[in-house]
Amino acid sequence: MVNPDFIYLASQSPRRAQLLAQLGVAHRPLLPDRGENAEALEEERSGEPPGEYVRRVTLRKLAAAQRRLARRQLPAAPILCADTTVALGRRILGKPESDEHAAEMLRALSGRTHRVMTAVAISAGKHNHMLVSTSRVRFAELSERTIDLYVASGEPQGKAGAYGIQGRIAAWIEHIEGSYTGIMGLPLHETTTLLSRARVRLDL
Repeated sequence: MVNPDFIYLASQSPRRAQLLAQLGVAHRPLLPDRGENAEALEEERSGEPPGEYVRRVTLRKLAAAQRRLARRQLPAAPILCADTTVALGRRILGKPESDEHAAEMLRALSGRTHRVMTAVAISAGKHNHMLVSTSRVRFAELSERTIDLYVASGEPQGKAGAYGIQGRIAAWIEHIEGSYTGIMGLPLHETTTLLSRARVRLDL
């Protein structure tokens, strides 16, 4: 595959699509079929460290997208997918199952530093490549009122760790060490490196 004109983005995240557009990369969605259980790909294993978890899940997502591409008989092009994991020590904070669960996670993050790991993988022909970005984020102390208002906004739903850094919760983030775009869900430095390996045209 030489100098493809576009890539497939195997992610339902609008933020990842926006970040790819920021790079000027033409992309097409490669989303799960109705019969696919995409959430099952993110199931945790007991005792699995967060770093191993984010790598395993990302490779599972990539394999599922490769099967999807073959099944649909679509034109060949690189496939890009990613997974973002929030970790407090060895504890993985996934997507909240309810408003109460979101509030519980935000209380755990309040006044503490946690890690945000985003693994990005790309398939190009017979080759798969993956890189991981790890950042550290510290929240100020969050009052119960702040937590209640944020949960009521609906922003925590569907987001690892029950927050999105690009939203209103940013007012309570004291310190970031690492990649802002990685915390958003697609670290652009690592992504650009992978796109170059896949010989995707970049005007950078």
